[in-house]
Amino acid sequence: MQTQIIQPKPRYEILDGLRGVAAVMVVAFHILETHATSHLDQIINHGYLAVDFFFVLSGFVIGYAYDDRWAKGMSFGTFFKRRLIRLQPMVIAGSLIGAACFYFQASPIYYKVYDTPVWVMLIVMVIGMTLIPLPGKMDIRGWQEMHPLNGAAWTLFFEYCAYILYGLFIRRFSKTLLTILAALSGIALAYLAVTSPNGDIIGGWELNGEHLLIGFTRLMYPFFAGLLLYRISKIGKVKNAFWGCSLLLIIIFSIPRIGGTDNLWANGIYDSLIVIFILPFIVWLGASGGVTGKYSSEICKFLGDISYPVYITHYPLIYIYTGWVSNTELPLTDTWQWAITTFVSSILIAFTCHKFYDLPVRKWLTKVWK
Repeated sequence: MQTQIIQPKPRYEILDGLRGVAAVMVVAFHILETHATSHLDQIINHGYLAVDFFFVLSGFVIGYAYDDRWAKGMSFGTFFKRRLIRLQPMVIAGSLIGAACFYFQASPIYYKVYDTPVWVMLIVMVIGMTLIPLPGKMDIRGWQEMHPLNGAAWTLFFEYCAYILYGLFIRRFSKTLLTILAALSGIALAYLAVTSPNGDIIGGWELNGEHLLIGFTRLMYPFFAGLLLYRISKIGKVKNAFWGCSLLLIIIFSIPRIGGTDNLWANGIYDSLIVIFILPFIVWLGASGGVTGKYSSEICKFLGDISYPVYITHYPLIYIYTGWVSNTELPLTDTWQWAITTFVSSILIAFTCHKFYDLPVRKWLTKVWK
C-alpha cells in the first residue's frame, strides 16, 4: 500500500526556536552538573525541566500537525513512517557518535568501559540505533542507562511511546476525556514531585520499574496538556513572544534549588507548578506570537534547526568532559575553557549533522518511502 501524500503545514517558528533554547540550556545544564556536589548546588538547577517542556511541545505540535488528517484517510502506518523519517536518522547519528566517543571516556566513574570488548560495544550501538531500551545487564558504562552510548536518548523512547499511543488511541479522545486524563496525570505528577526522595521529578533513563514509572508520569501530563491546549485554546496575538518566552525558560531552568535539605517537598511543589501551569502557558505564548525582523527570524530558525540534533548528539561529549573532570578533580574555575569548548562543539556537531546528514537523509527517505 502506498503512503498517503501529506502536505506539510506552516510551522510555528517561535515554538521551534524555543525548543532550541531549551535544548541549548540542557547542554549547559549537563556540563555544569559535572561540577555539582549534589542536587542542591547544581548550577542551572532546574535544567531537567526542559524535558517536560519538550513533552508539552510534542503534544501541541502533534495535535496541530495530525489531528485533522485522520479524517482525510491518513493511516497509522503513514503517521508512524513520518515520525520515523523525522526522528530516526538522528537517533542513528547519536548512537554512532556515542560509539565513536566511547573509549575516549575511560574513567573510574565509567568503570565498565575498561572491560568492554569492541564487539559488545558495537552490538549496543546497533541496538541503540533502533531506540530499543537495554536492561541493566547490558550496561557497558556502569550507569545503568537504557541507552549506554547516548544517555539522552531515553526521552526519545518515551516520545515514541506517546506517538504510538496517540496514533492508536489518544487521537480519538474527546476534549472532555483529555481534560480528565490531564487532570489525573497532573495529580500523579505533583504527587511524584512532592514525595520523591530528592523533591523533584528527575528520572526515567533506566529500564526498571522505578524509572519507567517516573518516565511515564513525566510524559503523560505534558503530552496530554499540550494536545489539549492545541484543541481548546484560542491563539492570541503576543508581541515579542520569542524573546519573552526565551527569558522565561532561562529563568525557570536557572532558579536555584528550593527548600534546601529540610524541605525537599518545596522543590517538588516548584516542579509541579512549573510543569502543570507555566510550561503550557509558555507554549501558548509562543504559538500566539510571530517572528518579526530578520535578526529574530534567523535566530529562531537556527535554534529550531539545531534543537533536536543538539539534544540527541551532545551527551557523548558530556561523558568525555565528565570523565575528564572526575579524573583531574579540577574545579570549574580551572576547566571553564574546556566547558565552553564542549558547549560550542556540541552546537557545531549538531549543526553539521543537521545540514549535511539529517536534512539530506530525511529528504531521500521522504522520496523513496512512499
